[in-house]
Amino acid sequence: MGDWLPILRTLVGFPTVSADSNMELIEWVRDYLAGHGVEAHLTFDAAGRKANLFATVVPGDGGLILSGHTDVVPVTGQQWSSDPFAAELRDGRVYGRGTCDMKGFIAVALALVPEMRALDGARPLHLALSYDEELGCRGAPRMIDDLVRRGVRAGGCIVGEPTGMKAIIGHKGAGMYRCTVTGRAAHSSLAPTGVNAIEYAACIVMKLREIGRRLEAIEPRHAGFDVPYSTIQVNRIDGGTAGNIVADRCELRIDIRHLPATDRAALIAEVAAHVADELLPEMRLRAPEAAISIEEVADIPPFEIAADASLVREVVRSNSVEGACGHVAFGSEAGLFQRAGIPTVICGPGSIEQAHRPDEFVAIEQLERCDGMLRTMLGTVMAEVDIY
Repeated sequence: MGDWLPILRTLVGFPTVSADSNMELIEWVRDYLAGHGVEAHLTFDAAGRKANLFATVVPGDGGLILSGHTDVVPVTGQQWSSDPFAAELRDGRVYGRGTCDMKGFIAVALALVPEMRALDGARPLHLALSYDEELGCRGAPRMIDDLVRRGVRAGGCIVGEPTGMKAIIGHKGAGMYRCTVTGRAAHSSLAPTGVNAIEYAACIVMKLREIGRRLEAIEPRHAGFDVPYSTIQVNRIDGGTAGNIVADRCELRIDIRHLPATDRAALIAEVAAHVADELLPEMRLRAPEAAISIEEVADIPPFEIAADASLVREVVRSNSVEGACGHVAFGSEAGLFQRAGIPTVICGPGSIEQAHRPDEFVAIEQLERCDGMLRTMLGTVMAEVDIY
C-alpha cells in the first residue's frame, strides 16, 4: 500500500464542506510541499476565506498538471456507518467524505512529490488544488487566470475526478441562472390592481419548456452522452407571501446542460428576448416598477478532447486499459483548463456513483491503479509524449 494512505487520512480529516473555509487543508498541503522544497502559490476568494493552491514540483515549461478540488459536499441529514471526516479502512476500501470525490486522487499526487523531487531529469510537474468546485467551479478560474498572468506553461492536465480510472474525453457544459420576477403586491380581492410575479414566472417556465422540447426534437445528437441532446429546465421555484396576497416576487433557478457544440448564450438570450419583448411590456402597463432579471450563478464550460490526442493515448496506455475512453454526465473543471489552451483528460480513482452519498468510499485497488498510472506517465512514458 502506497504512502498516499496516511495523506488521504489527513485530507479527509479536514471538513472542507463548500460552505466553509478550506484554509486548514491548503495550509497543511503548503507546509507539506515546503518540507520537500516546493513553493506553493495561493489565490484567494474575495473574502479571503478560501484559496486555490498551485505548485510547481519540477520546474520548466510544459509538463503535466495534476488537478483536484479540495471542497466536499455536506453530510447533513445523511446516515453514515462511521465518522465521515475520519477516514476508515475496511474491506479493501477507504470510507469518508471526499475519499473518491476527490481527495483520493490528491493524496496519490501528493505522495509522488518526494520521488519526483529526487528524480534526476524529471519532466515538469505541477499540482493544482481548487476551492468551490462543488458550487459551480468558482475557484479554478482565479487560479487559471493567475497561471496565464505569471506565464506558467503546461503541456497537459489530468483532472482526477472519480472515473473508475477510465479516460474521459468529454462532458456537457452547464449554466445555472437565477431569474427574479418582481411584480406588485395587492390584496387578492383586488387582484387586477397588482401584478402577479408567479404568473409571469410561469410564462418563463413555459418558454423554457418550449426551448427544451425543440432541443429534444431537432438538435443534432451526440452519441457519447446518456442524454444525447441539450436540456433546459427550472429546478426550483420560490415566490409569494401569503395565500391572500398577489405575489410581488418569484425566483426561478434555471439549469442548462448543453452539448459541447451548443451555444448556451444563445439559449439564454432567447429567454431574455421573450422577457423583454413580451412579458415586461405587459407587466409595466399596470406596474411601471415591474422587473425581471436573469443572473448567471454558475458557468461550467463544456469539455471535449479528441480520442486520438497525444495526452489521451498516453493516459490510456499508462492505465493499461486499451480503448477505455468515454463521456460523463457530470461537470468538472476540465473545460476551464481546456479553454486556457491546456490539453486535458479526466481520469481518477473511484466511482461517481459513490460521490455525494453516505458512506462514500474509494477502493484501495483504484488508488493503486491511479498510483501506477501516474508513476508511468511521470517516468518512462512521459519522455515520449510530444506535448509535454
